[in-house]
Amino acid sequence: MRVACLDLSREQLREDDVREADLIAFYVPMHTATRLAVQVLPLVRRLNPSAHLCFYGLYAPVNEDYLRSLGAQTILGGEFEEGLLRTALWLRARHSCSEIVQVKTENPDLKVSACAQSEPVISHARLRFQVPDRTGMLPLSRYAHLEYPDGKPRIVGYTEASRGCKHQCRHCPVVPVYQGRFRIIQPEIVLADIRQQVEMGAQHVTFGDPDFFNGIRHALRIVTALHQEFPALTYDVTIKVEHLLKHAEYLQILRDTGCLFVTTAVESLDDRTLALLEKGHTRADFLRVVELFRETGLVLSPTFVAFTPWTTVETYCELLEAIAGLDLVDQVASIQLGIRLLIPAGSRLLELADARKFIGAFDEAGLVYPWRHQDPRVDELYEQVQSVIQIGLKNRESRKGIFSKVYQIACQIAGRFATPLLELPLLVSRASVPYLTEPWYC
Repeated sequence: MRVACLDLSREQLREDDVREADLIAFYVPMHTATRLAVQVLPLVRRLNPSAHLCFYGLYAPVNEDYLRSLGAQTILGGEFEEGLLRTALWLRARHSCSEIVQVKTENPDLKVSACAQSEPVISHARLRFQVPDRTGMLPLSRYAHLEYPDGKPRIVGYTEASRGCKHQCRHCPVVPVYQGRFRIIQPEIVLADIRQQVEMGAQHVTFGDPDFFNGIRHALRIVTALHQEFPALTYDVTIKVEHLLKHAEYLQILRDTGCLFVTTAVESLDDRTLALLEKGHTRADFLRVVELFRETGLVLSPTFVAFTPWTTVETYCELLEAIAGLDLVDQVASIQLGIRLLIPAGSRLLELADARKFIGAFDEAGLVYPWRHQDPRVDELYEQVQSVIQIGLKNRESRKGIFSKVYQIACQIAGRFATPLLELPLLVSRASVPYLTEPWYC
């Protein structure tokens, strides 16, 4: 069985590979990846109308109806590896179907027959994983790198120690698929995957787990073994505010085993919004985490959903002032100042009557429920903030420079006095913190 891998975020579609394929499977772990796959699908269908189309990953099952309308024949979510393998083996063996179905597509002239899917759309099976085969993948140097205070960029690898999540935050795209479950990847597999990436040149590793401390013993076992084998290798992880407080005694282990920074989804500093999102923490909890990280000597990288139906122009200004007052401007990626709440199919936000009154009909092409704020100034602010951020990033402006412009615009729309950035309390000049040049969020 020959497998050809294409990363459409980094390379052009190789038409010969598409024409020769019996199975074309799109990995859609994120909203952006799903939209990218959908964009290229018409060309793929023209090049190879007889290929079996599969979508697998977090965003496949929640968008099942739409993807099937585009011609998808197999949809796999959750622990998808076993189903993907069986689908490929079935196609190779050309087994007869017990049931033939007509696949509805957007093109009425395109007739697609397929076998009824026998694999579960969502699997929560406990799998025994194999070491990922990265043959044919692009070199790590083609991807994001780590900017470090010494000015020397580091090549970055990526792996996962677990998938899914114990928690059910209302806005999280993991929840509709995993429903509060999480699955670990065997430590020896994780370490072997990192080992092969180090051989490929990785100097830093990003752990892509939704929450690295979902399985605390599992996580600590991996980073301890990792540091013993590769003492110069650094890494970063994502951990909930709630877990950072609960497992505060283990922050030193992260620091001592090479963790450069921890990403944590703060989302908001407004307690009402946090309660609606069921984040499991409060503003006071986050402030305590900031103190803990300074005491431990770890870098905290907070993320936010700055624009929600409950954001006001006043609370947005207060968010910026809090970030500056806590001396976190350099630690918050500029794009975080303009993140707008994304409501995908299956979102628990639809449970909220308070949210449903803002939400429009599902936009299949956009893969979201669109919403508009009841105060048009908030949507105007969002558009202007997005513009400032995109221009600033294109011009390689500093985080402080972009932040200052965003704050000026926010205060102007709010009709309030803008305190000069450098006069905000506790904001001092210092060396930049480590960060990835291409942070991913959704």
